Amino acid sequence: MTLDDGAAERESPDAARPRLSVLLPLPFPGPLDYLGFLPPDTVEPGDLVTVPLGRREEIGCVWDATSTVPADFAPEPSQPIERRRLRPVRALLGTPRIPETLRRFIDWLAAYTLTPPGLVLAMAIRACSAEPPRPALGWVRGNADPTEVRLTPARRKVLDALGNAPRTTAELATIADVGPSVVRGLANVGLIREMVIPVAAPFAALDPDFRPPVLSDEQAIVAQALSEAVDARRYSATLLEGVTGSGKTEVYLEAVAQALRQGRQVLVLLPEIALSAQWTDRFARRFGAQAAVWHSDLGAKRRRMTWRAVAEGQARVVVGARSALFLPFPDLGLIVVDEEHDTAFKQEDGVTYHGRDMAVLRARIADVPVVLVSATPSLESLANVEAGRYAHLTLAARHGGAVLPEVGLIDMRAHPPERGLFLSPVLTEAINESFARQEQAMLFLNRRGYAPLTLCRACGFRMECPNCSAWLVEHRARRELACHHCGHTDPLPPTCPNCQAEGSLVPIGPGIERILEESRALFPDARILVMASDTLGSPQATADAVRRIAAREVDLIIGTQIVAKGWHFPHLTLVGVVDADLGLGGGDLRAAERTVQLLHQVAGRAGRAEAPGRVLLQSYVSEHPVMQALVSNDYRAFMEQEANQRRPGFWPPYGRLAALIVSAATAEAADALARTIGEHAPHLPGVQILGPAPAPLAMLRGRHRRRLLLRTRRNVAVQPILRQWLAGLRTASQERVDIDIDPVSFL
Repeated sequence: MTLDDGAAERESPDAARPRLSVLLPLPFPGPLDYLGFLPPDTVEPGDLVTVPLGRREEIGCVWDATSTVPADFAPEPSQPIERRRLRPVRALLGTPRIPETLRRFIDWLAAYTLTPPGLVLAMAIRACSAEPPRPALGWVRGNADPTEVRLTPARRKVLDALGNAPRTTAELATIADVGPSVVRGLANVGLIREMVIPVAAPFAALDPDFRPPVLSDEQAIVAQALSEAVDARRYSATLLEGVTGSGKTEVYLEAVAQALRQGRQVLVLLPEIALSAQWTDRFARRFGAQAAVWHSDLGAKRRRMTWRAVAEGQARVVVGARSALFLPFPDLGLIVVDEEHDTAFKQEDGVTYHGRDMAVLRARIADVPVVLVSATPSLESLANVEAGRYAHLTLAARHGGAVLPEVGLIDMRAHPPERGLFLSPVLTEAINESFARQEQAMLFLNRRGYAPLTLCRACGFRMECPNCSAWLVEHRARRELACHHCGHTDPLPPTCPNCQAEGSLVPIGPGIERILEESRALFPDARILVMASDTLGSPQATADAVRRIAAREVDLIIGTQIVAKGWHFPHLTLVGVVDADLGLGGGDLRAAERTVQLLHQVAGRAGRAEAPGRVLLQSYVSEHPVMQALVSNDYRAFMEQEANQRRPGFWPPYGRLAALIVSAATAEAADALARTIGEHAPHLPGVQILGPAPAPLAMLRGRHRRRLLLRTRRNVAVQPILRQWLAGLRTASQERVDIDIDPVSFL
């Protein structure tokens, strides 16, 4: 593609300039054409350059002349314009080159998700640093003879502070407690001289043999298989399935060690890196230093430093959230996706992609092994094992002699809590017994706030978000009502906004704040800690909470899904699930699968050391297959049953889905646009179009939403169908059509 900005270049000086494709981090359908430098100055694919765009200047990446994306996925190439209308590249940036494997990955991901490739590139270069770190200037001892120079007490303190290592003026002045003029005076008489202080490596060297673990026979066999995959130096995909507490992390870290021995780089993806303090501590104990960390909470300076360290090969291991897939690894040797089943790997905003699936794609392009790790593998990964696309390794026993917890059901119809409360007497008795044995307990409820709904008992009015089709959640500690979708907040009103009745607003249902209130009344002497995203505002706060639990400064933990993220609490023996039925409603395709995965992971926090664990599930539908699977601890049987239900209708992973989300400023505009799209739906064999229909969240952040769903058999590519379907669509400025390939959420 080329862009005419209205300026024409002269023909004669440009005749010797090569034509370059430059991809800009903007929503163009492809690279733009520019003129390169005159010989002998050249640029290569992957170089970052500045180019003119209209009246401004943009950073872009010199792109490959040909693409490796299959024709079925790639958009139609645009026609080039005449050479005389091209403008030249202005400057070459001093950044490391974007590796060829990353450029191919960007092209593939853009084609697969039907996203302009420039928007994918933006995620890869957002943190690039144009200038390398500048070395500092420091002072070392000079050649002058101290006996020939008058040494004041202040000067002597500076020389004593200098030692044998170079120090800056500010460091010497601070240590010696003198002014900078004293330091400069020593330089004037030759007692100290200036020198360049080498830039320290941003990350310490990792030792693959620093502290190797003692593995069980089962673990050693699996670790050897993963290490052999690294040694093979070619693409392979392996599902590592192990029960909670089986030591999956220690096992795959052996594959990481093998990649380090080869001098190669490793990427480890975690669903929520900011919550993984225990993982980073475990890594440092194993390798003698910390891995590079990559997630959205990093400051801009740290992100730039890490990006360059990765690009230069100095950062050998990166642990990060899904966005770490776009880092410029020059010599990637292994990718690990921990907790591969977690839906947090799906990015819903902006460029929609699934981190797990794109990690497999990046491994295939880089020709390196990828390991998917979980105690509760996704049905997609199990189907790939069944089809022979993935190898399958298992760890069936907990490490160190620990046994899996006993799981029991509390039928809330037979053992209801007292009126106005939410904990069954059976559960409260079990918690008291744990406290009597000086053991820790946990209460799990995947619902933040005090109550999910506030209702007027006089007129029935419900407090609703003005921007979304959602109830406002009461947060009593902050004395406000909040929408968890758009962030809208209102103070708790003293009267009903509808009928003006005073004191008539009542909370309906429990959130963890309400469980905290109940627990304080039931267990007045217990030390209670709440773990939720709005109570743990930073990685440091999370690390402190984990430290307090490990130090037995906490008796009762109350948490949302954060507590299911792989924590190891050796003194925790009882887990109580307040509302085990919570995730089963709504008709979501994956509701049962997600519920059993989440509750199985939560249950796995109990009994991870010597003392046996116990899990109690409060449920009103104890006969549900999810509850029975959890009690029997037969995850595989449940997933086989789930697979048998999806195969006949070609639902994922045995078919393909693509969602079209239509949104507009008004309901009428959304309906009209969705209707137009529906009228032009393709009529092809094996292709079914569902909708248009209002989305479950029919209004989100003030925009009205409608959905259409395309469903096909697994062997049918949805991208060319969607591209042809939407080829002639025209939308107004306030209208938008978002495409979600392989949707996870149906809201």
